Amino acid sequence: MPTPIDRAMNSRNMFLGFAGLVTAVAAWGIWGGDMFPQAEDPKGEPETWSEDDMKRWLNSRNLMAGNTATREELLARVKANMRAPRV
Repeated sequence: MPTPIDRAMNSRNMFLGFAGLVTAVAAWGIWGGDMFPQAEDPKGEPETWSEDDMKRWLNSRNLMAGNTATREELLARVKANMRAPRV
């Protein structure tokens, strides 16, 4: 006479649940959890960055670059918010 555990082990729902779990883990492993990576920060001196680079740098730090800011204003905000390099 089968026990409830025997019936659970032979259940189609248990198999489908396990197959779904394996599929989810495989998908996570393939995409690495970072399907849409963010663009890297611009390198070098801020004076050589484009306006788009400065806006992206400010927006990634929630400093709100603004649409009407001039290049000089953006450069001043970037310089004011840059951290000292790590030693």
